[in-house]
Amino acid sequence: MPRSKSSSNSRKKEKKLFQLSKGFWGPHRNVKKVAKESVIKALHHAFVDRRHLKQNMRSLWILRINAACRINDISYSVFINGLKKAGIDLNRKVLADMAARDPESFKNVVQMAKNQLCAAV
Repeated sequence: MPRSKSSSNSRKKEKKLFQLSKGFWGPHRNVKKVAKESVIKALHHAFVDRRHLKQNMRSLWILRINAACRINDISYSVFINGLKKAGIDLNRKVLADMAARDPESFKNVVQMAKNQLCAAV
């Protein structure tokens, strides 16, 4: 039986590697050893940053809600507590969007949360 050579497979792997390193600077693009290290690191950062994006978005939503709450004379933590006591199940993404696009309806939600807090005291 003839010996099978791996040149076609290794060329495919190399081609895939250089495709992934496209756009990198200098030897990170076209030197096999350096490109491989750079691609591994880039893929790791992509994996980690997909999780960081979720954290960053939640922080942004909280900042927007807090700013809108301060305009309506209530702090963020008191507002969230009032929402929970009132049984209003709006997530932070929706609340931030409401605060930015529709301040009147957000003001109504704040008023409901304030009323619930006053009733509890």
